Amino acid sequence: MLEDIHKDLFGAIGKAHDNLRRELAKLRAGRANPNLLDNIRIDYYGSTTPLNQMAHVNVPEARLITVKPWDKSQIKAVEKALRESDLGLNPQVDGDIIRIPLPPLTEERRKDFVKIARKYGEECKVTIRKARHDAIDMLNEIENEGGASSDDVERAKKKAEETVSDGVKQVDALVATKEKDILEI
Repeated sequence: MLEDIHKDLFGAIGKAHDNLRRELAKLRAGRANPNLLDNIRIDYYGSTTPLNQMAHVNVPEARLITVKPWDKSQIKAVEKALRESDLGLNPQVDGDIIRIPLPPLTEERRKDFVKIARKYGEECKVTIRKARHDAIDMLNEIENEGGASSDDVERAKKKAEETVSDGVKQVDALVATKEKDILEI
């Protein structure tokens, strides 16, 4: 029973780390990254569809993303969605391909991205702390119901704290790596 709680905590921390990695991958760090377009949705015959499910997204150069819709009739819709996104992109239609040049980041924009990365890191830490709180509540409940001795519960709490501490250190490392990547010119 105590091991199950620890496994659940470990799984919740792993999910939080995976979510943080996805969010950080969307931040632009001077180089083109196809993950930058993951949140773009296009109205495709009446249903909103993610861009990567209706087009081939490629990075031929360090500062260029190309998008080639499988249905050529959707080029205008894809271009419109890219223009209206909050990414500040300027797509250019070239036949059946949309080219998205990424201008070099200014120092101010880099600092903004670092702030956003730190915010994502803090949100991840909050998620991890919530998972710890839930695990400790379950451990207290087991102790109150007599499902385990108080010594076993205390050991499990200590193990949970160590797991959370390791998880928070990993979040700091992920954010620091992304900050370095963003600030690198």
